[in-house]
Amino acid sequence: MKMPVLFVGHGSPINIIEDNSYTRSLAELGKDLPRPEAILVVSAHWQTRGTYITSSQAPKTIYDFYGFPDELYEITYNAPGAPEKAALVQETTNKEIRGDSDRGIDHAAWAFLKHMYPKADFPVMEMSLDVMKAPRDHYELGKKLAPLRNQGILIIGSGNIVHNLSRINFSRLYGDNYSWAVAFDKQIAEALVNRDHSSLIEYDKLTYATAAVPTNEHYLPMLYAAALQEERDILRFTCTDMQNGSISMRSFVIED
Repeated sequence: MKMPVLFVGHGSPINIIEDNSYTRSLAELGKDLPRPEAILVVSAHWQTRGTYITSSQAPKTIYDFYGFPDELYEITYNAPGAPEKAALVQETTNKEIRGDSDRGIDHAAWAFLKHMYPKADFPVMEMSLDVMKAPRDHYELGKKLAPLRNQGILIIGSGNIVHNLSRINFSRLYGDNYSWAVAFDKQIAEALVNRDHSSLIEYDKLTYATAAVPTNEHYLPMLYAAALQEERDILRFTCTDMQNGSISMRSFVIED
């Protein structure tokens, strides 16, 4: 069975313990998707020179956030690793991706996987973003991952289409969204629906790009998911929320 591909907006770590429309959409996704042999998350929170993949048998939970309730730091997500699948990813990309046996799983992965698969019963791998690559290079690397869909691997890009922490409103999760954030999110949604991948790659030419994507590490994982859309695949949005005024939680699934 060919696995679907996901992009998930992960947003604030507070979603780890929240019951809201976004986290409920994740729970529904976990119920609806075919069971994967392993999960590969392209993480906005792991930036490296060169591209790496976790290859530990038992990756640790990384708490890469600060100043949040103590409860969040007591939560663990003890999914097993998948060294054999990590080796397959490396082979599929002709060793363009290198293994890292020390790296754990950061909250760009486990924060949403906790809602999708609360039992942590599927092996999880995480892939980094090469800071030396341009957006088109990330997109092209995403295309190289296509054969993995037929190997039982669920590929998930994890970031946020709109992600401006300097304008964030932590006091209110929903409501009072910036007009520029809504407008940019809508432009990207339209490009996704229309398969206008050139506009996705050259996002910096779009209106409000500077405000919506001040740095692109949260945007880039979406390009990996979009790159994996094949001719017969359909794309549907599973969440269209905006949180904290300046964070798009828009998420989608690509499936045959």
